[in-house]
Amino acid sequence: MLGEERTAQSTIKARILLLVSDRLVRSVMQEILERDGYAVFPASDVGGATALLKDISPDLLVTRIFVSGMTGHEAAKYLRNHCMHMRVLMVGGLLDDDRLRYREALQGFEVFPKPYSAAELLEKVKEVLRPVPATT
Repeated sequence: MLGEERTAQSTIKARILLLVSDRLVRSVMQEILERDGYAVFPASDVGGATALLKDISPDLLVTRIFVSGMTGHEAAKYLRNHCMHMRVLMVGGLLDDDRLRYREALQGFEVFPKPYSAAELLEKVKEVLRPVPATT
């Protein structure tokens, strides 16, 4: 059994902190991401996400435009202060506004408006997690 656990851990693509208030949406997104080999750490609010950051160092934060009590942008900025290397992908509605895209780009956040399929979400996650080429 321990060998199986090690094998499963060695095939994990990346650690994803999933901050989505809606339980059903969070569950579906978690299943999609885990099925593709990601280690997913779900949270329904910023407090829960902050608590998770005490134990994990995620590669990516996936959040929606609104989370309980605040905007996804505010939540992402707050959480990124606790984990500076973590990339951010904001998904959901209302992300097709040029001003919002500009603001998110200034923070280094990626945006992904809906509607999208599971395959499109996975492709966007892979794109965001690709290593950034070194500049000379």
